[in-house]
Amino acid sequence: MELASLSRAVELVQAGARNPRWHPGAAPALHSEIFAASSDGGGTGALLALANAALRQRERDTVEQRALLWVQDRAAIRLSGRPYPPGLPQALRHRIIHVAADSAKDALFALEEGVRCKDLACVIGEIAGNPREIDFTASRRLTLAAERHDVPLFVLRHDAQPDLGSARMRWRMCSSPSVPPLWDRGAPGHPSWHAELFRARGHAPGEWTLRDDGHALGAEKIAPPDHGDLVPVAGARPLAAG
Repeated sequence: MELASLSRAVELVQAGARNPRWHPGAAPALHSEIFAASSDGGGTGALLALANAALRQRERDTVEQRALLWVQDRAAIRLSGRPYPPGLPQALRHRIIHVAADSAKDALFALEEGVRCKDLACVIGEIAGNPREIDFTASRRLTLAAERHDVPLFVLRHDAQPDLGSARMRWRMCSSPSVPPLWDRGAPGHPSWHAELFRARGHAPGEWTLRDDGHALGAEKIAPPDHGDLVPVAGARPLAAG
């Protein structure tokens, strides 16, 4: 195993010893960031699944259903389209306030203003690529505002490289094969995603297969690959032997 890989393995073991594994029932972070390819299409679905699960948990003891703010910059709209209410989870489709921002700068302004509004259930954002406005300072402002006002924020980054950011949970997401339903093996199953939590505060990194059946978000842990022995056995042959 290369030194970098060994160092990463040790880091993961140490993180797991300090922090518990994430699970769908864990307390949701108030600022989550999801990185996904726009060509896959699964990023938006995973974003909604995480947001919907967080809202189920936060609103389970109340009948009040507050509105959701959904902000997209122009590039994100071009890549993924605008929200289509009939295709959204039933608990969300009538609660959306949509904002189409001309630029990433305008989208950041709308997101920060949104998380400052305690009358919103949560804020969803979509931003394409790595615009220069999305730096660590901007990310930190969003995190602090979301935590100060207790409004969850979920930001989907289309076709972006994970740059410096302060989001409490940072995911890589892509679509995963669905499990066929028992009553008809040829019918489509529930939406599934491969989810990698590569950075989080309070949770160890890990990978899961997420599935949303419309009632709850399920997660199946993906075991890390077994690399076997770190160094192959040399045996009794001389060092000069090939």
